[in-house]
Amino acid sequence: MDYDYLVVGSGLFGSTFAYEAARRGKRVKMIERRNHIGGNIYTENIEGVNVHKYGAHIFHTSNKKIWDYVNQFAEFNRYTNSPIANYKDEIYNLPFNMNTFNKLWGVVTPQEAKAKIEQQKIDAKIGEPKNLEEQAISLIGTDIYKKLIKGYTEKQWGRKATELPAFIIKRLPVRFTYDNNYFNDKYQGIPVGGYTQIVEKMLSSEMINVELGVDFFDKKEEYLKQFPKIVYTGMIDQFFDYKYGTLEYRSLKFETTVHDQENYQGNAVVNYTDADTPYTRIIEHKHFEFGHQSKTVITKEYPKTWHKGDEPYYPMNDKKNNEMFSKYRKLADQTPSVIFGGRLGMYKYYDMHQVIGAALSVVDKEFS
Repeated sequence: MDYDYLVVGSGLFGSTFAYEAARRGKRVKMIERRNHIGGNIYTENIEGVNVHKYGAHIFHTSNKKIWDYVNQFAEFNRYTNSPIANYKDEIYNLPFNMNTFNKLWGVVTPQEAKAKIEQQKIDAKIGEPKNLEEQAISLIGTDIYKKLIKGYTEKQWGRKATELPAFIIKRLPVRFTYDNNYFNDKYQGIPVGGYTQIVEKMLSSEMINVELGVDFFDKKEEYLKQFPKIVYTGMIDQFFDYKYGTLEYRSLKFETTVHDQENYQGNAVVNYTDADTPYTRIIEHKHFEFGHQSKTVITKEYPKTWHKGDEPYYPMNDKKNNEMFSKYRKLADQTPSVIFGGRLGMYKYYDMHQVIGAALSVVDKEFS
């Protein structure tokens, strides 16, 4: 078959592009390095529970177009992301809200909470925040920073909070209501039956041929000659043979176990915010879909230093890496036969709705 596109990677970006290309009569060959489709949103059924194999994924967006788009592939439930924090067996609500402030300080009104935070900010004597620690204290005060941010963040990124850029913490919600909903988005939920079905439906067209267990770099030059256009969702620095150096990431190790009990921790997501606990969080997957199975499946997430060959999960978007990426971005702009996309292709942290939105923008540009 003569293909119009080679799509490298079967995550949300590549699969959305392949689906839209096939709808327009284009022939697509997709190759995937792993032995399954779906990228990091892949879910596997274990003991009747849909297990998020690469970390918790909660779909959320305020964009009705994106919400309607993804709902054509699955029915979504009413799951609301309400994680809790465990600090040395003290339990606090996340995101930081009046329930958190009441548990920590005994305050009852928003005015009392704001006054407490403001006094701590004044005592800390922070001007323009220069790093994550200063940014966090300027947002939420020293008590919450020390108990619920510092240990978790330093485990997650493998660096001192004073060495991390301030912007990382700016996306953290803080609200002065008794509301445990982590996201501010209008639409939120989990697909009933897991995420894998979404990608399966995206790739079900006879115009799309998927091959698993295929590494693009085994035949990179051959692919470049063979296909008129390539959609590449892998690491951008690897595509260009690390010409300007190796971009940094954080990786994860997942430890998944089955427990012969109905309920392990009472919540889908529990963050462990002290420095001594080696994992950052425990996921109990059945709670994403309000399950009543007789057994339960949990996953502990351990952050780890990324080395070549490890799975890259989180781009380290500090000044040094962003400057290096900008050089790779220029090379990408000079390579018109290749479309770079997704978290690795754009070296950027994307939520799922943002990945779909970015893919649809590329589709509009490609087929306009």
